Amino acid sequence: MALGRVNPHFRLEDQGINGLGNVYYNLKEPALVEAAVKRSEGTLGKGGAFLVTTGKYTGRSPKDKHVVKTPDVIDNIWWENNAAMSPEGFDALYADMLAHMQGKDYFVQDLIGGADPAYAINVRLVTELAWHNLFIRHLLRRPDLAALDGFVSDFTIINCPSFKADPAKHDCRTDTVIAMNFAKKIILIGGTEYAGENKKSVFTLLNYLLPEKGVMPMHCSANHANGNPVDTAIFFGLSGTGKTTLSADPSRTLIGDDEHGWSDRGTFNFEGGCYAKTINLSAEAEPEIYATCSMFGTVIENMVFDKETFELDFEDSSLTQNMRCAYPLEFIPNASETGLGGHPKNIILLTCDAYGVLPPISRLTPAQAMYHFLSGFTSKTPGTERGVVEPEPTFSTCFGAPFMPRRPETYGKLLQEKIAKHGATCWLVNTGWTGGAFGTGKRMPIRATRALLTAALDGSLNEAEFRKDANFGFDVPVAVPGVSDVLLDPRRTWSDPAAYDKQATKLVGMFSENFEQYLPYIDEDVKAAAIG
Repeated sequence: MALGRVNPHFRLEDQGINGLGNVYYNLKEPALVEAAVKRSEGTLGKGGAFLVTTGKYTGRSPKDKHVVKTPDVIDNIWWENNAAMSPEGFDALYADMLAHMQGKDYFVQDLIGGADPAYAINVRLVTELAWHNLFIRHLLRRPDLAALDGFVSDFTIINCPSFKADPAKHDCRTDTVIAMNFAKKIILIGGTEYAGENKKSVFTLLNYLLPEKGVMPMHCSANHANGNPVDTAIFFGLSGTGKTTLSADPSRTLIGDDEHGWSDRGTFNFEGGCYAKTINLSAEAEPEIYATCSMFGTVIENMVFDKETFELDFEDSSLTQNMRCAYPLEFIPNASETGLGGHPKNIILLTCDAYGVLPPISRLTPAQAMYHFLSGFTSKTPGTERGVVEPEPTFSTCFGAPFMPRRPETYGKLLQEKIAKHGATCWLVNTGWTGGAFGTGKRMPIRATRALLTAALDGSLNEAEFRKDANFGFDVPVAVPGVSDVLLDPRRTWSDPAAYDKQATKLVGMFSENFEQYLPYIDEDVKAAAIG
């Protein structure tokens, strides 16, 4: 039985999906929360937040994501980074998943990926769990009721956590699977309750489609000066580097916290909500995000809470360090109503340096920015992926390799062209360790990072005195009001300068070795900016 609001000519039956139980179309937040509570999928918390645990998987499973090797994509996919699945394996997977779904109730959301209508796509999410439907309703953009009457999806995602794949039959790695079929415009997710797979599947999809339209898809947050969208800043970075935290600045308007496009028209958010890490979250340091944790409908993932008072424990990481909250953008008081901004005036590359070598902020030339964008140096932070229990230094090209279906140079050239055409000041910001590597040093003080970013975005940092970094060649400010001069020179923060020099030499060597793979594909100015 079909319940809710849906295009009568585009029900699941019209897509060949038959034999289900009740199908609930486009339920709003109260109805989804009610359904999730009735189905014992989680607990109603303070303020009406919905508290869930995701079981075995509390982070993404990037090695279980597959692209179906169809003729239309075979020459365009970066296969070294994306596991292939045969068309026959996908067909068997699809048939078996639909058979598994027979007679069971499902929830459908018809949503939009992309705030700019010129580049937006319609996405239908079919979920086994009511709270997954609530989650993705927050994270994507919601069409108005009238638009639902004629909604037809460009792509359909089916998420069925209770379904276990068969690697031998379905041509996948484990019983957990994320399978993307660009030819059939279907994405299948099975064997994991981690809700982040839903949103990252849409991001990967847009990362494939948009470059052909001259749009740069970006794993970044974005904001602009209040009342002045022309003064836009973007923050590239992997999970755990501070994209959400640093873009939620009360003195600026938040465009979005994770996924954006840069077209000839400017910057636009892919999403309609935020997915923020909550470990050590505090009302003092991050009041806007903290407040969302007790708002009606916010999804709270994998947080320990008091069973009597429902108070959340922001410091208890016994379930995972990757505990998160998901909420609509309008929960942030200074969020953009349109999700649109201008061409970036400042580009910030966020890195979490577990070696404790990089300074808290550095100014980059355009060629250096390209070098660091393609390098994508950071540290995987605990919990964001299965098996990561302490920071692991890594190079994730474009600051988002797990979501890049095309070769890195595709995105690098797009960024290079847009910087050249529109101009931007580029900065590398280290939110990782200072005073030593992980285990010895400490995390960069967030107040210092905010002060440095404020100076960068208001233009005053450009007037500071800079020194040339001996190891990496970029410009580092010597003094910035409100920030310790010692902090700006990482060598001085180490108790043993010789140990710093040894660690820096090691990191330079890692950069050089990693970048060799890009040398055949890049311009001479970027080669000249290479380290080592």
